[in-house]
Amino acid sequence: MPDDEQPKISTSISQDVIDAALGAVEKRQAAAQAAADAGDPEKLAAKIAELTTQLEMSQESGRALTAKLKDEHERTLRAMADLENFKKRAQREKEEVQKFGAEKLLKDFLPVLDNFDRALEHAKKGADLAGLETGVRMVRKLFEDTLGKHGVKGFESVGKPFDPNVHEAMQQMESADVPPNHVLQEIVRGFTLHERLVRPALVVIAKAKSEAPPAEAPATDGPKGS
Repeated sequence: MPDDEQPKISTSISQDVIDAALGAVEKRQAAAQAAADAGDPEKLAAKIAELTTQLEMSQESGRALTAKLKDEHERTLRAMADLENFKKRAQREKEEVQKFGAEKLLKDFLPVLDNFDRALEHAKKGADLAGLETGVRMVRKLFEDTLGKHGVKGFESVGKPFDPNVHEAMQQMESADVPPNHVLQEIVRGFTLHERLVRPALVVIAKAKSEAPPAEAPATDGPKGS
């Protein structure tokens, strides 16, 4: 081989190898710095002070969070107690309404009862029937007026078209005076409470009179034989 031909040496190094080498150098430098800091009392004291400050801040945050959670827990317990008291109070008020809700209505009807007692006492003294009838009519009117005061009203049905929403048909009867499917008689009067039906009227409905069958012609005798 000629003397001027020397073997060629590759000088190309991959980037991975370079990065690995640099990383190793940085690690050694960091380890050396840590060792130096450990050997330096001032730096070590500063590091301890820094960590102590961080610990105190963390403890303070923890205490604040604990106090906040305790406060929220107490507020929740108070809210639950208030809710329970409200439910008990509402239940008591409901029971009182059920027991005494009709108190005003009953007070308004007491005079009606008083008048009935007076009418009966009057009848015991041998009152005439006409006077007794007048008294009963007056008591009835007072009773009906008291019902009306509380929104209870009766409604008339005779002569009106049958309405299944407010009428209950008991039977049908033929009538020449009342149109078919109209109320002929009222057995029980209907009532409403503030326009809402409380009791339907029990009625008899009119229907058309059936036509009488034609009269049969009288039988005639056939021609007599001579």
